[in-house]
Amino acid sequence: MIKKLLVANRGEIALRIMRTAKSMGIVTVAVYSEADKVAPHVLFADEAICIGPAPSRDSYLRMDKIIEAAIHSKCDAIHPGYGFLSENSDFVKLVHQQGLIFIGPPASAMEQMGSKIAAKQTATRIGVPLVPGTDRAIVSLDEAKKIALKIGFPLLIKASAGGGGKGMRLVKHEEELGEQMRQASSEALASFGDGAVFIEKYVVKPRHIEIQIFCDKFGNGLYLFERECSIQRRHQKIVEEAPSSCLTSEIRKKMGEDAIKLALACGYVGAGTVEFLVDDSLNYYFLEMNTRLQVEHTVTEMITGLDLVEMQIRVAEGHPLAISQQDLLINGHSIEVRVCAEDPKNHFFPSIGTLEEYEPPRGVHIRVDDSYTKGMEIPIHYDPMIGKLIVHGKDREDAIKKMLDAISKFRIKGVETTLPFCEFVLNHSDFRKGNFDTGFVEVYYEDYLNFKFASIEEEAACLFGLYGFLKERTIVHGFKNNGVNWVQNRK
Repeated sequence: MIKKLLVANRGEIALRIMRTAKSMGIVTVAVYSEADKVAPHVLFADEAICIGPAPSRDSYLRMDKIIEAAIHSKCDAIHPGYGFLSENSDFVKLVHQQGLIFIGPPASAMEQMGSKIAAKQTATRIGVPLVPGTDRAIVSLDEAKKIALKIGFPLLIKASAGGGGKGMRLVKHEEELGEQMRQASSEALASFGDGAVFIEKYVVKPRHIEIQIFCDKFGNGLYLFERECSIQRRHQKIVEEAPSSCLTSEIRKKMGEDAIKLALACGYVGAGTVEFLVDDSLNYYFLEMNTRLQVEHTVTEMITGLDLVEMQIRVAEGHPLAISQQDLLINGHSIEVRVCAEDPKNHFFPSIGTLEEYEPPRGVHIRVDDSYTKGMEIPIHYDPMIGKLIVHGKDREDAIKKMLDAISKFRIKGVETTLPFCEFVLNHSDFRKGNFDTGFVEVYYEDYLNFKFASIEEEAACLFGLYGFLKERTIVHGFKNNGVNWVQNRK
Protein backbone atom coordinates (compact mmCIF):
# COMPACT_ATOMS: atom_id res chain seq x y z
CA MET A 1 0.00 0.00 0.00
CA ILE A 2 1.20 3.49 -0.86
CA LYS A 3 1.06 5.64 2.27
CA LYS A 4 3.11 8.64 1.16
CA LEU A 5 3.39 10.01 -2.36
CA LEU A 6 5.77 12.57 -3.86
CA VAL A 7 4.43 14.38 -6.94
CA ALA A 8 7.34 15.24 -9.22
CA ASN A 9 5.60 18.06 -11.03
CA ARG A 10 3.99 21.47 -10.62
CA GLY A 11 0.88 23.43 -11.52
CA GLU A 12 -2.55 22.03 -12.15
CA ILE A 13 -1.50 18.41 -12.70
CA ALA A 14 0.38 18.30 -9.38
CA LEU A 15 -2.66 19.68 -7.59
CA ARG A 16 -5.00 17.31 -9.42
CA ILE A 17 -2.92 14.25 -8.44
CA MET A 18 -2.69 15.36 -4.81
CA ARG A 19 -6.45 15.79 -4.51
CA THR A 20 -7.06 12.19 -5.51
CA ALA A 21 -4.20 10.93 -3.34
CA LYS A 22 -5.57 12.74 -0.29
CA SER A 23 -9.05 11.34 -0.94
CA MET A 24 -7.42 7.88 -0.77
CA GLY A 25 -5.81 8.67 2.58
CA ILE A 26 -2.32 9.09 1.10
CA VAL A 27 0.03 11.73 2.51
CA THR A 28 1.32 14.05 -0.23
CA VAL A 29 4.69 15.69 -0.76
CA ALA A 30 5.24 18.56 -3.19
CA VAL A 31 8.52 19.56 -4.76
CA TYR A 32 8.91 23.10 -5.98
CA SER A 33 11.30 25.58 -7.53
CA GLU A 34 12.06 28.98 -6.03
CA ALA A 35 9.55 30.49 -8.50
CA ASP A 36 6.77 28.27 -7.15
CA LYS A 37 7.26 28.69 -3.40
CA VAL A 38 3.69 30.00 -2.86
CA ALA A 39 2.02 28.04 -5.68
CA PRO A 40 -1.29 26.32 -4.82
CA HIS A 41 0.15 22.81 -5.22
CA VAL A 42 2.82 23.67 -2.64
CA LEU A 43 0.30 25.05 -0.16
CA PHE A 44 -2.08 22.12 -0.68
CA ALA A 45 0.49 19.36 -0.07
CA ASP A 46 1.06 17.90 3.38
CA GLU A 47 4.78 18.55 2.96
CA ALA A 48 6.80 20.60 0.49
CA ILE A 49 10.49 20.57 -0.43
CA CYS A 50 12.36 23.15 -2.52
CA ILE A 51 14.55 21.47 -5.13
CA GLY A 52 16.25 24.41 -6.83
CA PRO A 53 16.06 27.68 -8.78
CA ALA A 54 13.30 28.57 -11.26
CA PRO A 55 14.69 27.07 -14.50
CA SER A 56 13.39 23.53 -15.07
CA ARG A 57 16.87 22.16 -15.70
CA ASP A 58 17.83 23.27 -12.18
CA SER A 59 14.69 22.00 -10.43
CA TYR A 60 11.90 19.90 -11.98
CA LEU A 61 14.34 18.08 -14.29
CA ARG A 62 16.84 17.29 -11.50
CA MET A 63 16.35 13.56 -10.99
CA ASP A 64 18.82 13.47 -8.13
CA LYS A 65 17.10 16.26 -6.22
CA ILE A 66 13.64 14.70 -6.64
CA ILE A 67 14.76 11.25 -5.48
CA GLU A 68 16.67 12.83 -2.59
CA ALA A 69 13.44 14.62 -1.59
CA ALA A 70 11.46 11.37 -1.79
CA ILE A 71 13.96 9.52 0.42
CA HIS A 72 14.25 12.40 2.90
CA SER A 73 10.46 12.58 3.31
CA LYS A 74 10.17 8.77 3.54
CA CYS A 75 7.86 8.42 0.53
CA ASP A 76 6.73 5.10 -0.89
CA ALA A 77 6.10 6.27 -4.44
CA ILE A 78 6.59 9.02 -7.01
CA HIS A 79 3.98 10.24 -9.49
CA PRO A 80 5.55 12.14 -12.42
CA GLY A 81 2.38 13.77 -13.82
CA TYR A 82 3.01 14.75 -17.44
CA GLY A 83 5.91 16.62 -19.01
CA PHE A 84 9.27 17.03 -17.22
CA LEU A 85 10.49 13.52 -16.26
CA SER A 86 7.24 11.63 -16.92
CA GLU A 87 8.63 9.80 -19.98
CA ASN A 88 12.27 9.55 -18.93
CA SER A 89 13.16 5.87 -18.57
CA ASP A 90 16.41 6.70 -16.74
CA PHE A 91 14.33 8.38 -14.05
CA VAL A 92 12.10 5.30 -13.78
CA LYS A 93 15.17 3.10 -13.28
CA LEU A 94 16.57 5.41 -10.58
CA VAL A 95 13.23 5.39 -8.76
CA HIS A 96 13.15 1.59 -8.73
CA GLN A 97 16.80 1.39 -7.68
CA GLN A 98 15.89 3.30 -4.52
CA GLY A 99 13.13 0.84 -3.71
CA LEU A 100 10.39 3.35 -4.59
CA ILE A 101 7.27 2.78 -6.66
CA PHE A 102 7.06 4.66 -9.96
CA ILE A 103 3.44 5.38 -10.86
CA GLY A 104 3.67 4.69 -14.55
CA PRO A 105 4.86 1.99 -16.95
CA PRO A 106 8.07 -0.06 -16.70
CA ALA A 107 11.19 1.55 -18.14
CA SER A 108 11.34 -1.11 -20.88
CA ALA A 109 7.83 -0.26 -22.15
CA MET A 110 8.60 3.46 -21.94
CA GLU A 111 11.74 2.98 -24.03
CA GLN A 112 9.98 0.85 -26.62
CA MET A 113 7.08 3.25 -27.07
CA GLY A 114 9.09 6.42 -26.42
CA SER A 115 11.06 5.82 -29.58
CA LYS A 116 8.72 6.45 -32.48
CA ILE A 117 10.83 4.16 -34.64
CA ALA A 118 10.74 1.28 -32.15
CA ALA A 119 7.00 1.87 -31.67
CA LYS A 120 6.45 1.67 -35.43
CA GLN A 121 8.40 -1.56 -35.61
CA THR A 122 6.20 -3.03 -32.87
CA ALA A 123 3.04 -1.88 -34.65
CA THR A 124 4.23 -3.48 -37.90
CA ARG A 125 4.94 -6.77 -36.10
CA ILE A 126 1.45 -7.05 -34.59
CA GLY A 127 -0.47 -5.71 -37.58
CA VAL A 128 -1.57 -2.26 -36.38
CA PRO A 129 -2.02 0.05 -39.44
CA LEU A 130 0.74 2.58 -40.10
CA VAL A 131 1.11 5.61 -42.33
CA PRO A 132 3.46 4.68 -45.22
CA GLY A 133 7.02 5.64 -44.34
CA THR A 134 10.19 4.41 -42.63
CA ASP A 135 10.41 2.32 -39.49
CA ARG A 136 14.01 3.30 -38.79
CA ALA A 137 16.13 6.44 -38.60
CA ILE A 138 17.22 8.11 -41.82
CA VAL A 139 20.99 8.50 -41.88
CA SER A 140 21.62 10.36 -45.16
CA LEU A 141 19.96 12.79 -47.56
CA ASP A 142 20.36 10.35 -50.47
CA GLU A 143 18.44 7.72 -48.52
CA ALA A 144 15.78 10.28 -47.63
CA LYS A 145 15.35 11.24 -51.31
CA LYS A 146 14.88 7.62 -52.38
CA ILE A 147 12.22 7.04 -49.73
CA ALA A 148 10.53 10.36 -50.49
CA LEU A 149 10.21 9.55 -54.18
CA LYS A 150 8.77 6.15 -53.27
CA ILE A 151 6.04 7.37 -50.88
CA GLY A 152 5.49 10.73 -52.62
CA PHE A 153 5.08 14.33 -51.49
CA PRO A 154 3.88 15.92 -49.27
CA LEU A 155 5.64 14.12 -46.42
CA LEU A 156 6.60 14.68 -42.79
CA ILE A 157 10.03 14.54 -41.24
CA LYS A 158 9.63 13.68 -37.55
CA ALA A 159 11.90 13.32 -34.57
CA SER A 160 12.15 9.79 -33.26
CA ALA A 161 12.17 10.98 -29.64
CA GLY A 162 9.94 13.47 -27.87
CA GLY A 163 6.73 15.10 -29.01
CA GLY A 164 4.83 18.39 -28.90
CA GLY A 165 5.53 19.10 -32.58
CA LYS A 166 9.26 19.63 -31.99
CA GLY A 167 11.56 18.21 -34.64
CA MET A 168 8.69 17.98 -37.12
CA ARG A 169 8.76 19.45 -40.60
CA LEU A 170 6.28 19.35 -43.50
CA VAL A 171 8.00 18.93 -46.88
CA LYS A 172 5.93 19.68 -49.97
CA HIS A 173 8.65 19.59 -52.64
CA GLU A 174 11.86 17.65 -53.21
CA GLU A 175 14.08 20.75 -53.21
CA GLU A 176 13.02 21.50 -49.61
CA LEU A 177 13.96 18.07 -48.31
CA GLY A 178 17.62 18.63 -47.39
CA GLU A 179 17.14 21.85 -45.43
CA GLN A 180 14.00 20.65 -43.63
CA MET A 181 15.70 17.40 -42.68
CA ARG A 182 18.65 19.34 -41.27
CA GLN A 183 16.39 21.65 -39.25
CA ALA A 184 14.26 18.79 -37.91
CA SER A 185 17.33 16.83 -36.79
CA SER A 186 18.92 19.90 -35.20
CA GLU A 187 15.73 20.78 -33.28
CA ALA A 188 15.28 17.17 -32.15
CA LEU A 189 18.85 17.05 -30.88
CA ALA A 190 18.45 20.32 -28.97
CA SER A 191 15.07 19.35 -27.49
CA PHE A 192 15.50 15.65 -26.74
CA GLY A 193 19.22 14.92 -26.98
CA ASP A 194 18.51 12.64 -29.96
CA GLY A 195 18.76 13.90 -33.55
CA ALA A 196 17.31 10.76 -35.17
CA VAL A 197 14.47 11.45 -37.61
CA PHE A 198 12.21 9.36 -39.79
CA ILE A 199 9.92 10.01 -42.75
CA GLU A 200 6.26 9.28 -43.24
CA LYS A 201 3.60 10.16 -45.80
CA TYR A 202 1.65 13.29 -44.96
CA VAL A 203 -2.02 12.45 -44.59
CA VAL A 204 -4.05 15.27 -46.13
CA LYS A 205 -6.77 16.68 -43.83
CA PRO A 206 -6.27 14.16 -41.02
CA ARG A 207 -8.13 13.92 -37.73
CA HIS A 208 -6.01 13.41 -34.61
CA ILE A 209 -7.77 10.85 -32.46
CA GLU A 210 -6.31 9.11 -29.44
CA ILE A 211 -7.35 6.08 -27.41
CA GLN A 212 -6.99 6.06 -23.64
CA ILE A 213 -5.75 2.65 -22.48
CA PHE A 214 -5.18 1.09 -19.09
CA CYS A 215 -3.25 -2.08 -18.26
CA ASP A 216 -2.45 -3.90 -15.03
CA LYS A 217 0.42 -6.21 -14.03
CA PHE A 218 -1.64 -9.32 -14.81
CA GLY A 219 -1.92 -8.83 -18.56
CA ASN A 220 -5.38 -7.22 -18.50
CA GLY A 221 -6.05 -4.22 -20.70
CA LEU A 222 -8.91 -1.77 -21.24
CA TYR A 223 -9.58 1.00 -23.73
CA LEU A 224 -11.52 3.93 -22.29
CA PHE A 225 -12.78 5.11 -25.67
CA GLU A 226 -11.35 7.97 -27.70
CA ARG A 227 -10.58 11.67 -27.53
CA GLU A 228 -10.81 14.05 -30.50
CA CYS A 229 -7.71 16.25 -30.48
CA SER A 230 -7.68 17.77 -33.97
CA ILE A 231 -7.93 21.44 -32.95
CA GLN A 232 -4.26 22.34 -32.55
CA ARG A 233 -1.87 25.24 -32.88
CA ARG A 234 1.81 24.56 -33.62
CA HIS A 235 0.98 20.82 -33.53
CA GLN A 236 -0.14 21.23 -29.90
CA LYS A 237 -3.67 20.48 -28.76
CA ILE A 238 -5.89 23.24 -27.41
CA VAL A 239 -9.50 21.96 -27.72
CA GLU A 240 -10.27 18.31 -26.94
CA GLU A 241 -13.49 16.34 -26.70
CA ALA A 242 -14.81 12.86 -26.08
CA PRO A 243 -16.17 11.01 -27.87
CA SER A 244 -15.18 11.97 -31.43
CA SER A 245 -17.96 13.15 -33.72
CA CYS A 246 -16.64 11.16 -36.69
CA LEU A 247 -16.13 7.59 -35.43
CA THR A 248 -18.62 4.78 -35.81
CA SER A 249 -18.99 2.26 -32.99
CA GLU A 250 -17.32 -0.38 -35.19
CA ILE A 251 -14.25 1.75 -35.91
CA ARG A 252 -14.07 2.81 -32.24
CA LYS A 253 -13.95 -0.86 -31.23
CA LYS A 254 -11.27 -1.71 -33.81
CA MET A 255 -9.09 1.25 -32.79
CA GLY A 256 -9.49 0.40 -29.12
CA GLU A 257 -8.58 -3.24 -29.63
CA ASP A 258 -5.53 -2.28 -31.71
CA ALA A 259 -4.44 0.15 -29.00
CA ILE A 260 -4.63 -2.60 -26.37
CA LYS A 261 -2.71 -5.02 -28.64
CA LEU A 262 0.06 -2.45 -28.92
CA ALA A 263 0.18 -1.80 -25.17
CA LEU A 264 0.26 -5.48 -24.22
CA ALA A 265 2.92 -6.18 -26.86
CA CYS A 266 5.40 -4.01 -24.97
CA GLY A 267 4.43 -5.15 -21.47
CA TYR A 268 2.69 -1.91 -20.62
CA VAL A 269 1.32 -1.19 -17.12
CA GLY A 270 -0.78 1.81 -16.09
CA ALA A 271 -2.37 4.67 -18.03
CA GLY A 272 -1.25 5.36 -21.58
CA THR A 273 -2.53 6.95 -24.75
CA VAL A 274 -2.26 5.54 -28.26
CA GLU A 275 -2.52 8.25 -30.89
CA PHE A 276 -3.90 7.72 -34.40
CA LEU A 277 -4.36 9.74 -37.56
CA VAL A 278 -7.73 9.23 -39.23
CA ASP A 279 -8.23 10.20 -42.89
CA ASP A 280 -11.41 11.41 -44.55
CA SER A 281 -12.38 7.82 -45.39
CA LEU A 282 -12.06 6.85 -41.69
CA ASN A 283 -8.94 4.77 -42.29
CA TYR A 284 -6.77 5.03 -39.19
CA TYR A 285 -3.00 4.87 -38.78
CA PHE A 286 -0.91 4.48 -35.63
CA LEU A 287 0.99 7.68 -34.84
CA GLU A 288 2.68 7.25 -31.46
CA MET A 289 2.10 6.28 -27.84
CA ASN A 290 2.35 8.60 -24.87
CA THR A 291 3.49 6.61 -21.86
CA ARG A 292 1.92 8.81 -19.21
CA LEU A 293 -1.23 10.57 -18.14
CA GLN A 294 -2.41 13.07 -20.76
CA VAL A 295 -3.37 16.70 -20.20
CA GLU A 296 -6.79 15.91 -21.67
CA HIS A 297 -7.51 12.84 -19.50
CA THR A 298 -10.27 14.92 -17.93
CA VAL A 299 -12.74 14.43 -20.78
CA THR A 300 -12.32 10.67 -20.51
CA GLU A 301 -13.10 10.91 -16.80
CA MET A 302 -16.19 12.97 -17.55
CA ILE A 303 -17.73 10.44 -19.97
CA THR A 304 -16.76 7.31 -18.01
CA GLY A 305 -17.13 8.46 -14.40
CA LEU A 306 -13.67 7.05 -13.59
CA ASP A 307 -10.79 8.66 -11.71
CA LEU A 308 -7.73 7.81 -13.80
CA VAL A 309 -5.25 8.91 -11.13
CA GLU A 310 -6.88 6.61 -8.60
CA MET A 311 -6.67 3.80 -11.14
CA GLN A 312 -2.97 4.60 -11.68
CA ILE A 313 -2.27 4.36 -7.97
CA ARG A 314 -4.24 1.10 -7.54
CA VAL A 315 -2.43 -0.54 -10.46
CA ALA A 316 0.95 0.68 -9.16
CA GLU A 317 0.13 -0.93 -5.79
CA GLY A 318 -0.28 -4.23 -7.61
CA HIS A 319 -4.07 -4.46 -7.79
CA PRO A 320 -5.78 -5.88 -10.89
CA LEU A 321 -8.13 -3.67 -12.87
CA ALA A 322 -11.45 -3.49 -11.03
CA ILE A 323 -13.58 -3.26 -14.19
CA SER A 324 -13.87 -5.07 -17.52
CA GLN A 325 -14.38 -3.71 -21.02
CA GLN A 326 -18.05 -4.72 -20.87
CA ASP A 327 -18.53 -2.47 -17.84
CA LEU A 328 -17.55 0.66 -19.75
CA LEU A 329 -20.15 2.90 -21.37
CA ILE A 330 -19.97 6.37 -22.91
CA ASN A 331 -22.08 8.79 -20.89
CA GLY A 332 -22.84 12.01 -22.76
CA HIS A 333 -20.19 14.30 -24.23
CA SER A 334 -17.31 16.28 -22.74
CA ILE A 335 -15.18 19.15 -24.05
CA GLU A 336 -11.97 20.60 -22.65
CA VAL A 337 -10.30 23.88 -23.60
CA ARG A 338 -6.80 24.74 -22.49
CA VAL A 339 -6.61 28.18 -20.93
CA CYS A 340 -3.10 29.33 -21.83
CA ALA A 341 -1.40 32.66 -21.26
CA GLU A 342 -0.92 33.20 -24.98
CA ASP A 343 -2.07 35.86 -27.41
CA PRO A 344 -4.09 34.14 -30.15
CA LYS A 345 -4.06 37.35 -32.20
CA ASN A 346 -0.26 37.26 -32.27
CA HIS A 347 0.47 33.70 -33.38
CA PHE A 348 -0.23 32.40 -29.85
CA PHE A 349 2.85 34.16 -28.48
CA PRO A 350 3.24 33.70 -24.69
CA SER A 351 1.67 36.47 -22.62
CA ILE A 352 3.55 36.93 -19.36
CA GLY A 353 2.19 39.07 -16.53
CA THR A 354 0.19 39.23 -13.32
CA LEU A 355 -3.35 37.89 -12.97
CA GLU A 356 -5.07 41.13 -11.98
CA GLU A 357 -8.38 39.28 -12.02
CA TYR A 358 -8.94 35.54 -11.95
CA GLU A 359 -12.36 34.00 -11.39
CA PRO A 360 -13.15 30.67 -13.08
CA PRO A 361 -16.77 29.70 -13.77
CA ARG A 362 -18.56 27.30 -11.43
CA GLY A 363 -21.43 24.90 -11.97
CA VAL A 364 -22.71 21.34 -11.77
CA HIS A 365 -21.43 20.39 -15.22
CA ILE A 366 -18.25 22.47 -15.07
CA ARG A 367 -14.79 21.33 -13.98
CA VAL A 368 -11.75 23.59 -13.70
CA ASP A 369 -8.30 22.10 -13.20
CA ASP A 370 -5.93 24.98 -12.44
CA SER A 371 -3.30 26.16 -9.98
CA TYR A 372 -3.48 29.93 -10.14
CA THR A 373 -5.22 32.58 -8.07
CA LYS A 374 -5.72 36.32 -8.40
CA GLY A 375 -2.47 38.27 -7.99
CA MET A 376 -0.16 35.45 -9.07
CA GLU A 377 2.37 35.95 -11.84
CA ILE A 378 2.60 33.73 -14.89
CA PRO A 379 6.26 32.65 -14.81
CA ILE A 380 8.32 32.71 -17.98
CA HIS A 381 10.14 29.49 -17.05
CA TYR A 382 7.32 26.98 -17.65
CA ASP A 383 4.46 26.03 -19.92
CA PRO A 384 2.03 28.98 -20.18
CA MET A 385 -1.07 26.90 -19.43
CA ILE A 386 -3.06 28.52 -16.62
CA GLY A 387 -5.54 25.70 -16.38
CA LYS A 388 -8.16 23.60 -18.12
CA LEU A 389 -11.87 24.26 -18.44
CA ILE A 390 -13.97 21.13 -18.87
CA VAL A 391 -17.72 20.69 -19.31
CA HIS A 392 -20.06 17.72 -19.60
CA GLY A 393 -23.30 17.65 -21.58
CA LYS A 394 -25.98 15.14 -22.45
CA ASP A 395 -24.75 15.25 -26.08
CA ARG A 396 -22.24 17.19 -28.22
CA GLU A 397 -24.57 20.10 -28.92
CA ASP A 398 -25.34 20.45 -25.22
CA ALA A 399 -21.62 20.30 -24.33
CA ILE A 400 -20.80 23.06 -26.86
CA LYS A 401 -23.56 25.24 -25.41
CA LYS A 402 -22.33 24.67 -21.86
CA MET A 403 -18.72 25.40 -22.83
CA LEU A 404 -19.61 28.69 -24.53
CA ASP A 405 -21.56 29.73 -21.45
CA ALA A 406 -18.64 28.76 -19.19
CA ILE A 407 -16.14 30.71 -21.32
CA SER A 408 -18.34 33.80 -21.13
CA LYS A 409 -18.24 33.60 -17.32
CA PHE A 410 -14.45 33.07 -17.05
CA ARG A 411 -12.92 36.33 -15.74
CA ILE A 412 -9.20 36.83 -16.45
CA LYS A 413 -7.36 40.16 -16.64
CA GLY A 414 -3.66 40.97 -16.77
CA VAL A 415 -2.63 38.56 -19.53
CA GLU A 416 -3.96 37.53 -22.90
CA THR A 417 -5.42 34.03 -23.04
CA THR A 418 -6.55 31.43 -25.56
CA LEU A 419 -10.19 31.69 -24.43
CA PRO A 420 -11.24 34.00 -27.33
CA PHE A 421 -9.75 31.52 -29.79
CA CYS A 422 -11.56 28.62 -28.13
CA GLU A 423 -14.79 30.61 -28.33
CA PHE A 424 -14.14 31.18 -32.05
CA VAL A 425 -13.68 27.43 -32.57
CA LEU A 426 -16.85 26.46 -30.71
CA ASN A 427 -18.92 29.02 -32.62
CA HIS A 428 -17.60 27.98 -36.03
CA SER A 429 -20.17 26.22 -38.18
CA ASP A 430 -17.74 23.53 -39.39
CA PHE A 431 -16.71 22.66 -35.84
CA ARG A 432 -20.35 22.43 -34.81
CA LYS A 433 -21.02 20.12 -37.76
CA GLY A 434 -17.96 18.01 -36.88
CA ASN A 435 -16.41 18.92 -40.22
CA PHE A 436 -12.81 19.78 -39.31
CA ASP A 437 -9.27 18.41 -39.20
CA THR A 438 -5.83 19.31 -37.82
CA GLY A 439 -5.58 22.19 -40.30
CA PHE A 440 -8.44 24.13 -38.70
CA VAL A 441 -6.28 26.98 -37.38
CA GLU A 442 -4.49 27.54 -40.68
CA VAL A 443 -7.66 27.29 -42.79
CA TYR A 444 -10.11 29.24 -40.67
CA TYR A 445 -8.49 31.20 -37.86
CA GLU A 446 -5.54 32.68 -39.71
CA ASP A 447 -7.86 33.81 -42.52
CA TYR A 448 -10.13 35.33 -39.88
CA LEU A 449 -7.24 37.29 -38.33
CA ASN A 450 -5.83 38.34 -41.69
CA PHE A 451 -9.09 39.85 -42.90
CA LYS A 452 -8.46 43.58 -43.54
CA PHE A 453 -10.63 46.48 -44.58
CA ALA A 454 -9.25 48.79 -47.24
CA SER A 455 -9.29 51.71 -44.78
CA ILE A 456 -10.41 52.61 -41.30
CA GLU A 457 -13.23 54.62 -42.90
CA GLU A 458 -14.48 51.45 -44.62
CA GLU A 459 -14.23 49.58 -41.33
CA ALA A 460 -16.20 52.34 -39.57
CA ALA A 461 -18.83 52.38 -42.30
CA CYS A 462 -19.37 48.65 -41.87
CA LEU A 463 -19.69 49.02 -38.11
CA PHE A 464 -22.24 51.82 -38.37
CA GLY A 465 -24.13 49.92 -41.04
CA LEU A 466 -24.31 46.88 -38.78
CA TYR A 467 -25.41 49.08 -35.88
CA GLY A 468 -28.25 50.57 -37.95
CA PHE A 469 -29.39 47.13 -39.08
CA LEU A 470 -29.49 45.78 -35.54
CA LYS A 471 -31.11 48.93 -34.10
CA GLU A 472 -33.98 48.74 -36.59
CA ARG A 473 -34.70 45.25 -35.35
CA THR A 474 -34.44 46.27 -31.68
CA ILE A 475 -31.53 43.87 -31.19
CA VAL A 476 -29.14 46.53 -29.89
CA HIS A 477 -29.64 47.75 -26.34
CA GLY A 478 -27.34 50.25 -24.69
CA PHE A 479 -25.02 50.45 -27.69
CA LYS A 480 -25.00 54.29 -27.34
CA ASN A 481 -21.97 55.90 -28.96
CA ASN A 482 -19.71 52.84 -28.81
CA GLY A 483 -19.32 52.98 -32.56
CA VAL A 484 -17.98 56.55 -32.47
CA ASN A 485 -15.72 55.76 -29.50
CA TRP A 486 -14.45 52.68 -31.25
CA VAL A 487 -13.43 54.66 -34.35
CA GLN A 488 -11.70 57.28 -32.22
CA ASN A 489 -9.83 54.60 -30.27
CA ARG A 490 -8.76 52.88 -33.48
CA LYS A 491 -7.15 56.15 -34.64
